[in-house]
Amino acid sequence: MDNEVPAGSTTSTLGHLALGLTLLAFGIGNTRVIDGVTVADSVSIATYVGGIGLFVLGLLAFRDQDAFTGTAFAGLGAFWFTWAVGADTKFSANAAGLFLVLFALLALSLAAGSAGAGLLRQGTYGLLCLALVLLAVGQFVTSSSLGKVAGWVAVAAGAVAWYGATAALAKWPTALPRRAAGRGVTATG
Repeated sequence: MDNEVPAGSTTSTLGHLALGLTLLAFGIGNTRVIDGVTVADSVSIATYVGGIGLFVLGLLAFRDQDAFTGTAFAGLGAFWFTWAVGADTKFSANAAGLFLVLFALLALSLAAGSAGAGLLRQGTYGLLCLALVLLAVGQFVTSSSLGKVAGWVAVAAGAVAWYGATAALAKWPTALPRRAAGRGVTATG
């Protein structure tokens, strides 16, 4: 394995840890894999860690002239805070689905914008987009099964975000090993 660990800023690393933990709590709550734990139990983490924490880290990234990280964290902070604050409010399923679709578009933009930042960052945002789309469709068609599948996708996104941030801290490898083009090909130099 290559030890190609992106240096990243402290703001980026902390933000991806916060995003990972929030996604893990949110995803596990949606899967209902732990008896008695539901998505409602992730509201505190979503409010403070995912909402306020990510938003503040987004502002710090903007101050450091990091427009992409600032946009990602401020936008996702707004998502988590809005979701958490509205969690006890009764909305129609279609309104909830629309909310999720709109933030899935943000996640899609982040996945596209992170193409040069490495597979872990792009994977985190891509999986988040997929989780939000599945949750939205589940709201539109009233399917709890889609909500559980979306929960597992959110867990995967959280694990990828957590690993990427932890790898940056621990200087673990993040790139896959490269193989030669074919039989008999040798590296020179």
